[in-house]
Formats: sequence, structure tokens, C-alpha cells
Amino acid sequence: MSFRRALALAACGLAGGSVLFSAVVVGKQPARGGGGDAEPRTGGSAATRPAGTGGYWDSNWDRREPLALINLKKKNEETGEEELASRLDHCKAKATRHIFLIRHSQYNLDGRADKDRTLTPLGREQAELTGHRLASLGLKFDQIIHSSMTRATETTEIISKHLPGVKKISTDLLREGAPIEPDPPVSHWKPEAVQYYEDGARIEAAFRNFIHRADAKQEEDSYEIFVCHANVIRYIVCRALQFPPEGWLRMSLNNGSITHLVIRPNGRVALRTLGDTGFMPPDKITRT
Repeated sequence: MSFRRALALAACGLAGGSVLFSAVVVGKQPARGGGGDAEPRTGGSAATRPAGTGGYWDSNWDRREPLALINLKKKNEETGEEELASRLDHCKAKATRHIFLIRHSQYNLDGRADKDRTLTPLGREQAELTGHRLASLGLKFDQIIHSSMTRATETTEIISKHLPGVKKISTDLLREGAPIEPDPPVSHWKPEAVQYYEDGARIEAAFRNFIHRADAKQEEDSYEIFVCHANVIRYIVCRALQFPPEGWLRMSLNNGSITHLVIRPNGRVALRTLGDTGFMPPDKITRT
């Protein structure tokens, strides 16, 4: 069963771990022109092709394209295009967002409950190496948002020692789960359909909450760290690049790895690095 057309819940607000959801359909989206056209393309079946499979870029993928944020029917009849240009400029993003997605370090796989799945001694070493690598970049990080699961929280605590003064925020949205049924399927991992339904809605909500172009009020480029899990990161990468999200399991990420996404003011997204652990000695690299 394909879950691209399944009903998912997108988060509309986030406060202290509580989320307000609204129902949306994930998968098929109208095609948008490269110039941010307000209407879907016409001709052929481009307007109905699933995003990521038709070779086009949906410029309004985060629903923050300036034309999509204003009501054209309210255009002042006297000032006309001049006012429209002013309103569009007011809605345009000015800054670039740098998103650093960190997979948690190696943890105790024998733990029965989440609280027992603490980092191994090697995992703690990995987190130190990741923290040192992030600090060596010389960037002014704005915040660290991390999954509330134990292994992600402990990884964050170690990394944050290398980045003093950077605020930390915990969220349930980034917890590990089954984002969407992978294609091709694998025999060694087959969650129940209900898990895709529940986890997929939450992970999609995480994507919509955290991965988007900068707010129009943001003046300077931002550098944000997200410490979470392999499934979540791989799904986010597919969604951000508008690749078929079912392909998330075709990628592999090491523990403590760094994935760097860049979101430009015009909504264009670039993947700078995927699962980088080149800063770790070979004997410290794991993928559990």
C-alpha cells in the first residue's frame, strides 16, 4: 500500500511540546512555475504529478512564496501594481537558513525502555567529536532543537558543551519513527501500517514546522542544529529536495553524522553534506 496519498497531520503551532494539528493530504501537490506562479501549470498532466517525480520544482513547497501570502483581490485600485510590488516585497524572505541535522550517537540497543537506551562510551566519544567539529566551523549557532528521546538528549548535552550559550529546545516531533512506507520495501523492517499512519503524521509535522525558508522579518542568516534520528533526517532530506519521500531508506547515516541543508530566501534548497563523519577516526564510526 502506498502512503503518499495517505492523510497526514501538519503542525500549525508548537509550544512546550504541545502541537495543534490540521489535516492535509501529503503527496500530490500542484506544480508551480519557477517564478512562483500562483496557479498550477496547464497542459499535459504536470498539475497532477506527485512532487518529486515530474522533474519540476515546486517554488511554493513551504507555502511561503510571497504571491501565496497576499490576497490579490484586495489590491488597491488607485495604486495598482505599485502597491502589489510593495506588498510582495514585504512578504519576501531576506535571509538564508542553514540547517544542521545531527544523528544521535551510538546507544545501548539492549535497553527495554527509552530511558534505558543511553549512549555507550563510544557514543559519548562520538558526540564529543561532533561537538568539536561544529564548534570548529566558527559559526554563530542560533539554537539546538533536539528529539526528546534519551539518546538524542544525551547527544545534545555533550555537543552543547562545545557551543556555550546556544539555547536548547526539546520536542517530541523529532522522535524516531516510521515516516512512510519505503520503496523498495525491505524484509528486515516491517512496521505495522498504523505505525506509518501515526509516526508519519508526526514526522511530516516536524518537517513543516522546522524546514522552510526564513521569515520575512529575519534580517540575518541563521545557523540551527537539529539533533534527532536517522529515519527522521532521511525523510526530511527527501522532502526538502522534493525527491520521492518513499526513497528515504535508500540512504544510510552514521552515528553522530552531520547533514547540512541550506534554504535560500527564494525557497531554493541545497544539500551541502549528507551524513558527514569524515571528522571521526575510522575506528570511531558506527551505524547502529
